[in-house]
Amino acid sequence: MTPSDESSVAEIDSERFRDLGYRTVDLIADYYEGIRDRPVYVQAEPADVVAAFEEPLPENGEDPETILDAVEEYVIPYATHNPSPRYFGFVMGSGTALAPLADAIAATVNMNTGGWHPAPSGTEVERRCIRWLAEAIGFTPDTGGLLTSGGTMANFTALLAALRDRTNYETTGSGLQGADRPRYTIYMVDHEGHSSVVRAADMLNLGRDAVRRVPSRDDFTMDVTALERMLEADRANGDEPFCVVGQAGSINVSAIDPLDAIADVCAERDLWFHVDGACGAVGAMVPEFESRYVGMQRADSVTLDPHKWLFIPYECGAVLVREQTVLAKTFAMDASYLRGSIAETPEEFDYYEFGPQMSRGFRALKLWMTLKQYGLEGYRTLLRKSVDCAEHLDSLVDAHDDFATVQEPNLFIYSFRYVPADLREVLADPPAIPLARIHQYVDELNQSIADEVVQSGLAFLTTTSIRGRRALRMSICSHRTTVEDIETVFDGLAETGARLDEEWRESAGLPV
Repeated sequence: MTPSDESSVAEIDSERFRDLGYRTVDLIADYYEGIRDRPVYVQAEPADVVAAFEEPLPENGEDPETILDAVEEYVIPYATHNPSPRYFGFVMGSGTALAPLADAIAATVNMNTGGWHPAPSGTEVERRCIRWLAEAIGFTPDTGGLLTSGGTMANFTALLAALRDRTNYETTGSGLQGADRPRYTIYMVDHEGHSSVVRAADMLNLGRDAVRRVPSRDDFTMDVTALERMLEADRANGDEPFCVVGQAGSINVSAIDPLDAIADVCAERDLWFHVDGACGAVGAMVPEFESRYVGMQRADSVTLDPHKWLFIPYECGAVLVREQTVLAKTFAMDASYLRGSIAETPEEFDYYEFGPQMSRGFRALKLWMTLKQYGLEGYRTLLRKSVDCAEHLDSLVDAHDDFATVQEPNLFIYSFRYVPADLREVLADPPAIPLARIHQYVDELNQSIADEVVQSGLAFLTTTSIRGRRALRMSICSHRTTVEDIETVFDGLAETGARLDEEWRESAGLPV
């Protein structure tokens, strides 16, 4: 039997590691330095991207320099460049410069922040971040909470806590095998309620139908009177409402529900009040925006995602829960191997007792370092800039004959439509042409405008459905975005729309 050669698995020596580290830092610095010049979306066919990574499982190890060569040759060029100032898709933080260094340090010490003993400093950094986030948005400073992978797990954590705190839905021991139960119901606004709440209901085995959609007003916010009627009707039918979800910065139009009025309804009926602020809750840290969030401080729980409007790289979601004891009641468990032989003290805090994960990465370091770097005033400046960009985009839309507004600008997410001026007149006073054909044409036109602009590499944006019609949607969630970027992308959208409309109009059987 040939003895194994251990040279291939030897630790990289410190000098070699420094060389690799210097090269990696140079790669990161060059990436940030040139981010404005990169096409935002990958300029390659999907088949070419797939082919670039088609390789067998390595039988023998490769030289680290060669591996970094592959990163530079394939991983970076074939990425979608979310840190770009012209990335407006979904709601994705642009990545602060300190964060890659924080992630490298977190991976180096490799603490499991599920428990205090394996992660003393990691636990305390996260606890401090939770307190800072709560303080920043005006929530109770002695709140419970934890960092999560994102908004879905944050909402899941809050809704499970709500279910076990406000109902007799005892599943800790018996699971779903207990006695017959009523249908437990959750309420959120119909148009702008986020799909993660539905997913959380599914994960809780309540069923997706447990999420009741409350009618919205013209401004996309919840009609609280309709909420009250639904609660009364559902209780009369034998259902058991337990939670109302308010939006604090919705996914399509940055709507903020009437949180104070919802809080009143929940207080009167002993319902859990949860605020889904994954997209926009952090706007409450800006003094002139505070009035938009009145009532959020009354919530039982709030979700917010630092990897959205605080610009932290993935993954970094967060949930704040007013009463830490409710999280303990929901998630606490015990096992001898978790305790070991080290005596505990009152200061120790095990995160696995307060959330769904036992093994947890050190997510908090990049947030802690960035909060310390910018401070409240730095963040306020950046958040104001995002809102200013959205308001400027609204002014461009409003001033252009071929664009139509669908919302008032609010926070940083803004949706709008390309509707050629003559077709807008036709829609207002329809001729013999079926309205459905015109609506379909405009919907397809908006989708194709977005597709072409994305494929060109100029910018990344998405479309969405607003009151049943296809709209362009820009999430201005990068701390690098300027008004000039907004103008450049708007000009690109306008040019693309005019060109496509000219090319398509006759074949669509519409007035030329």
